Amino acid sequence: MDFSELVSFGAHPKIAGTLPASGGISLYPPQEEAVKAGLFEPGTSLVVAAPTASGKTLIAEMAALDIFLKKGGKVIYLVPLRALAREKYEDFTRKYANTGLRIAQSTGDFDRDEPWLAQAGLIITTNEKLDSLQRRRSRLLENLALVVADEVHLLGDAGRGPTLEVVLTRLRAVKRGLKVIALSATIPNATEIAHWLDARLVQSTWRPVPLKEGVFHNGAVIFNEGSVIWVEKKSGIDSVDLSIETIGEGGQALVFVGTRKSSEALARKAGRYVADFLSEADTDFLEKLSKDILAAASEPTKLTKRLSESVKEGAAFHHAGIPYAQRKLVEDAFKSNRLKLLAATTTLAMGLNLPSRRVVIRDWWRYVPGTGISSIPAIEVKQMAGRAGRPGYDNFGEAVLVARSKRDEGQLFDKYIRGGPEEIESALASEAALRGHVLASIAGLFTRTRRDLMDFLGATFFAFQSGSNRLEDVAEDVLEFLHSEGLINFSGGAGYSATRLGHRISELYLDPLSGVIFRDALSMQKEKLPFALFHMLAMAPDMMTLSFGKKDFDELMEIFSVHAETLLVSKEGLAATDQMLSEIKTASVLMQWILETPEEKITDHFGIGPGDLRTIVELADWLLYAAQEIAKAIGMKDEARAISPLRVRVNYGVKEELLGLVSLKGVGRIRARSLYEAGVKDVRGVKDASLEVLQKVPKIGHALALDLKKQTGEG
Repeated sequence: MDFSELVSFGAHPKIAGTLPASGGISLYPPQEEAVKAGLFEPGTSLVVAAPTASGKTLIAEMAALDIFLKKGGKVIYLVPLRALAREKYEDFTRKYANTGLRIAQSTGDFDRDEPWLAQAGLIITTNEKLDSLQRRRSRLLENLALVVADEVHLLGDAGRGPTLEVVLTRLRAVKRGLKVIALSATIPNATEIAHWLDARLVQSTWRPVPLKEGVFHNGAVIFNEGSVIWVEKKSGIDSVDLSIETIGEGGQALVFVGTRKSSEALARKAGRYVADFLSEADTDFLEKLSKDILAAASEPTKLTKRLSESVKEGAAFHHAGIPYAQRKLVEDAFKSNRLKLLAATTTLAMGLNLPSRRVVIRDWWRYVPGTGISSIPAIEVKQMAGRAGRPGYDNFGEAVLVARSKRDEGQLFDKYIRGGPEEIESALASEAALRGHVLASIAGLFTRTRRDLMDFLGATFFAFQSGSNRLEDVAEDVLEFLHSEGLINFSGGAGYSATRLGHRISELYLDPLSGVIFRDALSMQKEKLPFALFHMLAMAPDMMTLSFGKKDFDELMEIFSVHAETLLVSKEGLAATDQMLSEIKTASVLMQWILETPEEKITDHFGIGPGDLRTIVELADWLLYAAQEIAKAIGMKDEARAISPLRVRVNYGVKEELLGLVSLKGVGRIRARSLYEAGVKDVRGVKDASLEVLQKVPKIGHALALDLKKQTGEG
């Protein structure tokens, strides 16, 4: 079937000319199956389960374009990660720039409705942001015609699954007949998910680039179709030798390892061999990339410098400790085939859309707190393996697991090659997962009575799989918690209603437990010192807390003893437990940040990456705002006002004396300190200083000096 035939299946007549690469180009088999299954039929939902690179995204695009051309309503495209939302937004805006389809991206502030999104026909957002819009009863959803749920297999993920499940359940309850297109790689119980969504199943094993899966041991790769290849030992490192072989044949290699240190070490060791395969054009490009990586960092750290050096040799590393801007540069260079090898952590596999000829899975195990070393689920390995084979570049793809012993070789074949991925099971039935969603249902008036709530839960994927009894038992415990903490009221026949505090916590998109922690801490008759407020944030489930090792113990105990009496916790809670010391470490990072400790010194001292620091800072800014709003909700106006300057300090990483200077556009923590040390101590000082004086200040220069004068009304 080619694009010109789509109209005979109900598509708008102009769709063939609107789609990229159309005009006689044939559809992939899964795309053709989706069209025949009712892709263009109003109200017909589909679950598309097919391998990576089999054209699933274009199926969703065809449905979205058809709705746009028929002026049939709004489309929301759901993804699990902000990085994926950015990637989809850039891809769609490039492809459909001349069609008139307005495309928007929304992943940020959960306490904002963003009415400007009403102008968009296609909104790309995360599951959490859509949940937030639902809680605020956004009018954006009134004209909704289609929801695309990408990576729907994440229903089984304990962290992200419950929100996706609740979002889909609520949408289908509020808008009967809503069209849903759920996309995923091949999963065993796709039929079950399709039945839950009242959808037709399109299931395929077809790939545009054939995939061979195998296990490497003792110099040889044995593939699932029986072929064997011997790998020359050049470096003495299995994963490097496997990579060099495919790079030497014109391919690229993506290597998955278990830790950040491993990814960096592998890239460093591989670089000396990969560099031999770089062309002159590659070398020139990578020299510029090296400089761009340094330039993208406001304060270059040792990690940034290591990455900058690594890319020069055509090999790079990729993990969550690297700030987004540098990760994006690396990803784009790999996509353009300038970087030949990328060593990535297994935890980032889901967020990578980086096909390569050969995927090497070196570490198929990981450390799980409280459990120890565990093998990675087969579904994750299949996701990694699916990256093998670059459409348009390769005639085949290879995914190779590295065995440590002969015994491992057999087990890897049984679990990951011959065996299929695990079935997707809902992760909704836990108090941690349900707390926020039950409160949101009551605060948003989605459910008014206990029966309403239980009926809603009865429509979830968990209830479809396992019945409602267990879910209802957990919900009862959650209702008791919300009621006892004053977040909801129960008035007999009138049912449940949210209190003012409960309603605000739901709007803020906070875990109710975080809201309770903030309320209790702010209500204590103690001075609200910055460290104590940071510790309050670290106690919240919504905050990312840092683990600590033996080398940290003495220092953290000392910090704890210094601040113990000022912490916003009860005397019973002042125990130096592992959890407390983890919270103290997180608070200490934030404290050093606002004391203007250089970023490199913070990351080195606390053993974190600059990407981790940025994540902690962003979370702290959001949670301080939430704490401020909770203080207002419980009538603590003085506490709310006191938090405002601390938020600014966290946002910029400055001492209190620089608050005025960082209010100027283009002035961050480094430039503000330079101005202050030069005697320009506030906005008035900028206004009074001459242009000659300003432009001589380190890090300022002529152009910024002119702009600063304009900002203060002197330009």
